[in-house]
Amino acid sequence: MSTTQWIRDPATQTATPRALEGIKVVEMGQLIAGPFCGKTLGEFGADVVKIEAPGAGDPLRNWRLIQDGTSVWWQVQSRNKRSVALDLRQAEAQALARQLIAEADVLVENFRPGTLEGWGMAPEQLHAINPGLVILRISGYGQTGPYRDLPGFGVIGEAMGGLRHLTAEPGRVPVRVGVSIGDTLAALHGVIGVMMALYHRKVQGGPGQVIDVALHEAVFNVMESLLPEYSAFGAVREAAGSALPGIAPSNAYPCQDGWVLVAGNGDSIFKRLMTTIGRQDLADDAQLADNAGRVARVAEIDAVIGAWTQGQSVQQVMEQLAAARVPAGKVYTAKDIAEDPHYRAREMILTQRTRDGHAVEVPGVVPKLSRTPGTVRSNAPHVGDDTDAVLAEVGLSSEQIAQLRAKGIIQ
Repeated sequence: MSTTQWIRDPATQTATPRALEGIKVVEMGQLIAGPFCGKTLGEFGADVVKIEAPGAGDPLRNWRLIQDGTSVWWQVQSRNKRSVALDLRQAEAQALARQLIAEADVLVENFRPGTLEGWGMAPEQLHAINPGLVILRISGYGQTGPYRDLPGFGVIGEAMGGLRHLTAEPGRVPVRVGVSIGDTLAALHGVIGVMMALYHRKVQGGPGQVIDVALHEAVFNVMESLLPEYSAFGAVREAAGSALPGIAPSNAYPCQDGWVLVAGNGDSIFKRLMTTIGRQDLADDAQLADNAGRVARVAEIDAVIGAWTQGQSVQQVMEQLAAARVPAGKVYTAKDIAEDPHYRAREMILTQRTRDGHAVEVPGVVPKLSRTPGTVRSNAPHVGDDTDAVLAEVGLSSEQIAQLRAKGIIQ
């Protein structure tokens, strides 16, 4: 976007450029991991140009619930982006993509390894025309190793990364988290990599570089003590349902009208919890004064808490535990989130208007920056909405653009 967009710094009431103002990103990917990375960069001011195929565009446009022919998920994933429709199967379209990349700071792609190379866009070729380019490559298994050429989606990364083995009730089939957490974790690791590479380039004067993010590695990176416990003790952590093995008490407990999650695993918190539920004997029990003692008697503790919660509503339990400063939470549905005043107070529910004129509530922007907060500046585009404008920015005339469109190279 050619003009600087300023925001007002709430601390100084002066105009401040956005955190990533002036950073140009070319997003060449689809569905979840790469586009989520592009979404995050765009929310903090980067100019994100999304290259997608003419016609249907990114398949995410047609995933899940549809409004006027477009997924409402699309309205979140592609806000603050400009859409350029190029048929990358054609050499002329590949040349156009290289023109866009030549002027970019960041390239984001989540194709199978070798795809860019087949289009004449290997990292060394791109760095020859743009030495400072930061290239983020997200794939199932990474750009190296014996599995690099295997197809990999987020669910496979969750399985290989160790997460799926733990997401189940003991002895039952592993279940998915419910969202594409493997893709999103990879995207967030990608954002971290991009920011470090941009810092290296700007502050340390380094050249551009390649960031290689594998889906399964992003999942594995958040698996806490899984591997060290196996290495040190030969312990294979198993599924434990809603409990947190080795930390007690922390579980989901039944109420009259639902479930409540209680995390009473701090030493002083545990004492307050037991006092609140009328079990002063357990609050004063020296064997339960620390986590190791509570873990040894976790079944007893869980049964005591469950007996207390099941005679009350979720709201009653929540009110009593809040008064005692014991961390507790209900299991939220989408309806609960939409109606919660805390979400709205923190601007985590925003109303966007789609390009077809519909108002839809969407998640707000995280993280919260005090001086350069992220914002939603434009709604998600239709396929090719910005093709002409973006190609004009790299020097193509209206006649050249018309000729490319006539040949089916662009939309």
